[in-house]
Amino acid sequence: MTEGAPDLPIPSAMPVILVVEDSLPTLNMLCEALTLEGYDVLAARDVAEALDRLAITVPDGILLDGILPDGDGFSLCSQIKATPAWAHIPVLFMTGLSETEQILQGFASGGVDYVVKPLRLPEVMARLATHVRNAKVARLARDAVDVAGMGSVMLDSHGRVAWCSPQARDWLGDLTDADTLNWLKQALTHGEARGGQGPRARLLARHMGQSNPGESMLLLTPAADDNPAAERLRRASLTPRETEVLAWLAKGKTNRDIGDILVMSPRTVNKHLEHVFAKLGVETRSAAAAIVAGGGAPP
Repeated sequence: MTEGAPDLPIPSAMPVILVVEDSLPTLNMLCEALTLEGYDVLAARDVAEALDRLAITVPDGILLDGILPDGDGFSLCSQIKATPAWAHIPVLFMTGLSETEQILQGFASGGVDYVVKPLRLPEVMARLATHVRNAKVARLARDAVDVAGMGSVMLDSHGRVAWCSPQARDWLGDLTDADTLNWLKQALTHGEARGGQGPRARLLARHMGQSNPGESMLLLTPAADDNPAAERLRRASLTPRETEVLAWLAKGKTNRDIGDILVMSPRTVNKHLEHVFAKLGVETRSAAAAIVAGGGAPP
């Protein structure tokens, strides 16, 4: 059984959708419709094939039948959400009209939506496009904090790691470790927590509030004695949105670029930057970027 995705997935210029469906006519219909919509399509007819496809590339979305020949889609979805490299992928279940229990089970296992059979293709395409777009924006926004020398972790309502940025994963290692989870939960309860033993010893976790319904965001930074610039950012108490805007500014993006990435107007971006500059005590974009780079504001 595949335990994770490869480090170098196959690149694609178009969004990739994995369709997991054991009915060949339904599978062919979906693959044809998705191709016409401009998606690259991977097909699987059972859990084993789906895991094989996930080992090849990380798709942008998954259409998943609830009942499969070698298991069920709900267990597969739970496995996907428990694997950091796959956890961000939106999973849409395909289920029968009267199967309310399956619908509830799909949401409980981490699915973001469902479509009912017999499938109405325009509805499937519209729902899928919305979730793929939202997931892409969320992933870009979350990854942005890594640029600022920080990492982010998302905890679900049960205190489990729902997602983490690459930087956070590098720092923390095993995200199922009980001590690491307890430390993250302490930050969730008390607002912030200094790391104890192991790879988190010189880290500070700070609760940033809810980013999605049922998910709380924790920001990880090196402790003050390790990185004075990171301490300055921490003391600025930037909101998650301000942190995202600042991180993209540090990558040289214009206000219009940042607005396109974060789905907001350039005017709103400028307002966020005004708040960021005031909190950091700087007046220019280059000064703010210098703090992110770890060198402090230039004279």
